Amino acid sequence: MSPRDGNGDGGPRRRHPSDHEALAFKDEVEMAQRELASGEAPVVTVPSGRRRISWQKWTFMPAFLVAALLATWLWFRGARLDSIAHQAVDNGKVWLALQQHIELTAISTFFVLIIAIPLGIALTRAKLRRATPVAMAFANLGQAVPALGLLVLLVIWLGIGARSAIVGMVIYAVLPVLANTIAGLRGIDPTLTEAARGIGMSPTGVLTQVELPLAVPLILAGVRTALVLNVGTATLATFGGGGGLGDLISAGIVTQRMPVLILGSVLTVALALLVEWLASLAELLLRPRGLEVAA
Repeated sequence: MSPRDGNGDGGPRRRHPSDHEALAFKDEVEMAQRELASGEAPVVTVPSGRRRISWQKWTFMPAFLVAALLATWLWFRGARLDSIAHQAVDNGKVWLALQQHIELTAISTFFVLIIAIPLGIALTRAKLRRATPVAMAFANLGQAVPALGLLVLLVIWLGIGARSAIVGMVIYAVLPVLANTIAGLRGIDPTLTEAARGIGMSPTGVLTQVELPLAVPLILAGVRTALVLNVGTATLATFGGGGGLGDLISAGIVTQRMPVLILGSVLTVALALLVEWLASLAELLLRPRGLEVAA
């Protein structure tokens, strides 16, 4: 027996378990490719009557929101409004406040995604793994500080306007997306990534074709939480001159006009429920089919 056939003491050479897994994985992939090319691979069919999302999921929340908004509109039309209340809601001010609220939520969520997801991916790599506790401490600090106090500090620093509100909303909502991205990537079975590397995948290929698809459910759950947080936090933008539905709520409180206060509150709650419903649909539709559960 030559030295190459042994482990130095005369015994048989032992192969690392990960090598066996990688070779087995590679053989299965090659066999599936040959069967597919020859037309012998089994075809998996999905029953035509099965849907990814049930009809109750599609219809219940929209129907509830339409009924709630219709009831609020009918009540508001029948309410007696004086000149002060009319001044708060006339001339398209309600639509303007709703539009500003949606813009604040969309812009802040966009920046949360482009900051938190790449940062979460970077913090799970070997080079930056030690920096994870520091990054999480800063992310937790954003939610530890009261939102209104954070907004006041940003107004002092950046001035009055929507920019201060957006920066505050990003700081406040980055934690759930960052934490879920890190948890989703760390929760992947290491044997899967080792097998992917064993068949010759590059680090980028392992990330995009193995790790991220498996982490999608947790990442989307964090995005869903951040969206709802941003809708609620955007009501505080009024105290920094950022606009939004908080203008109606603040005007109703300051002028003691209950119809204006109720209108602003109902629209805020309805928008939060609508965003949460849309995010839940996106979470189900974007979930990889291999991880799909009955909805």
